[in-house]
Amino acid sequence: MRRNNYPYQPLSNHPSGSNPQPASHDSLEAENEQAAEELKQKIGALKSLTIDIGNEVRYQDKLLRGIDDDMDRTSGFLGNTMTRVVRLAKQGGGARQMFYMFLFVLVVFFILWLTLKFK
Repeated sequence: MRRNNYPYQPLSNHPSGSNPQPASHDSLEAENEQAAEELKQKIGALKSLTIDIGNEVRYQDKLLRGIDDDMDRTSGFLGNTMTRVVRLAKQGGGARQMFYMFLFVLVVFFILWLTLKFK
């Protein structure tokens, strides 16, 4: 069966009116079989590659969802902490407590810097 949109037209190896030789037909059939085997191997390699890509995409999607969940939890925790800090600053004597907290943070960072520098 021939398709109309298929551009390949086989070339005739024999003059018109004579019968084709069986040897040339067999060689063409062998080449066709070899090409089909090569195509089958390439299709198998592509199938394997697409399966590996799909597995990698699923794995990375799982990692990204985990990171997204962690970020949501962290932002919630940070929001609650900032609310508490603002509430503490608004209470009486909050400026002094904020100064002590800022001083504490500076001392901690200074100690960490010294530790990392002279390690």
